Amino acid sequence: MPHAPDYPAPADKAPVKRALISVSDKTGLIEAAKALVELGVELVSTGGTKAAIAAAGLAVKDVSDLTGFPEMMDGRVKTLHPIVHGGLLGVRDAPAHKAAMSEHGIGGIDLLYVNLYPFEETVAKGGDFAECVENIDIGGPAMIRSAAKNHGYVAVCTDPADMAEVLAALKAEGATTLALRKQLAARAYARTAAYDAAISAWFAQAVGDEAPTRKAFAGQLVQTMRYGENPHQKAAFYRYANPRAGVATARQLQGKELSYNNINDTDAAFELVAEFDPAASAAVAIIKHANPCGVATGADLKAAYLKALECDAVSAFGGIVALNRKLDGAAAEEIAKIFTEVVIAPDADEDAIAVFAKRKNLRLLVTGGLPDPLAGGETFRSVSGGFLVQSRDAARITAADLKIVTKRAPTPREIEDMLFAFTVAKHTKSNAVIYAKDGQTAGIGAGQMNRRDSARIAALRAAEAAEAAGLPQSLAKGSACASDAFFPFADGLLQAVEAGATAVIQPGGSIRDDEVIAAADEAGIAMAFTGTRVFRH
Repeated sequence: MPHAPDYPAPADKAPVKRALISVSDKTGLIEAAKALVELGVELVSTGGTKAAIAAAGLAVKDVSDLTGFPEMMDGRVKTLHPIVHGGLLGVRDAPAHKAAMSEHGIGGIDLLYVNLYPFEETVAKGGDFAECVENIDIGGPAMIRSAAKNHGYVAVCTDPADMAEVLAALKAEGATTLALRKQLAARAYARTAAYDAAISAWFAQAVGDEAPTRKAFAGQLVQTMRYGENPHQKAAFYRYANPRAGVATARQLQGKELSYNNINDTDAAFELVAEFDPAASAAVAIIKHANPCGVATGADLKAAYLKALECDAVSAFGGIVALNRKLDGAAAEEIAKIFTEVVIAPDADEDAIAVFAKRKNLRLLVTGGLPDPLAGGETFRSVSGGFLVQSRDAARITAADLKIVTKRAPTPREIEDMLFAFTVAKHTKSNAVIYAKDGQTAGIGAGQMNRRDSARIAALRAAEAAEAAGLPQSLAKGSACASDAFFPFADGLLQAVEAGATAVIQPGGSIRDDEVIAAADEAGIAMAFTGTRVFRH
């Protein structure tokens, strides 16, 4: 392992005499180059960047003028040279470095501005293997890392915002400060790390390596939060390079800044409502603490919202509302009648925006689309000393997947209710038991330590909802009951029967399946196995 030489401490202020610029994204390039020239900085550049600067009438040297070697191999080799990296890495005040730079004619490079080949964008647009490989930048990351390592003397910029800070410092003080150069170096290493993470993830997928020896992922800061899950915790929100449609891609049209819990709950709500095809029906999910307290479909969003609200209006207060269609004024009027933290939808019309504008604290998010519930991808969860990775739960159970295990087969309506309930169970914390009827959740039991208690809580919610609505019997009467995992004993199923369920859907697979099936037959209900468990811990 290299030992740190006893280099002299760098001065706080470092003037910029020479800058090397090589950018793929040329946004703001000419403005930055002009500002540097006006400050007396010599410009060195490469390829298309040099051509753009020269076309603007600015003096600029080609990097080959420094190295004595032409750009070659289709641009793959142009900056990988001791003249370039010596100019970036040379410790200006170290006698041995000064002597080497003098002996080999290496001039210092005081400012590096590089943004990388658009690898992430190439992947996002569906580039083929060869195109993606060709967009893996080699010289750029190497220069960035060199400049960042030598931050005692070199300022490194990887995007226009960095350049703006450097230019402001140069205009104000004629130099960059050590504190600024350290900040820039930290950002630069984060950028190359994120870039390499994107490449490694893509390559592992391309070669079919589902569990690579090393796993990296990265995100870009979206928001620093006042606090995390609780006020004593710090938190921030990051977005992936190619994000899935949803809360990470949403535009906030109004309302206070989203909190950590808001974002977590909003994500859960939108992922659930995306399960329902907007072309088939409107759908609304109301979420509280990452669990649904009401989900429903309807002819329009207003009808679906009222049905979802009926399931548990008490828990809906202060909740998150997600919709699978463009929010309209009629639905907005209903949603606005109770306190709601966040509303998220693919879009919102002017009438809906006007309704919510009267409630300044309500956050309205529009995403431009729905996430694909059947798409692949991965989810992550931290544990002490590491993290867990798994494929996204893209299970979709259809009527054709059902194995009818009871003497009585379910009716077509019961099958629809069963599939609806099982879809909601997929997005409910385990142990989850859902009662549903006619495209509406009737009762939800979530997050209990045993399945019987989940069934009891769901039944209690269904009875309370009916009482609140002035109905003569529980919403669970005539419902279908879904369980996210098998019933280990018959007691949970019998609780569902007592609540009024006439059909049950569950994965099956218990060593006591025969007992549970016998209990269902004795009760005269229909039951189907899915063969698929949908735990959500």
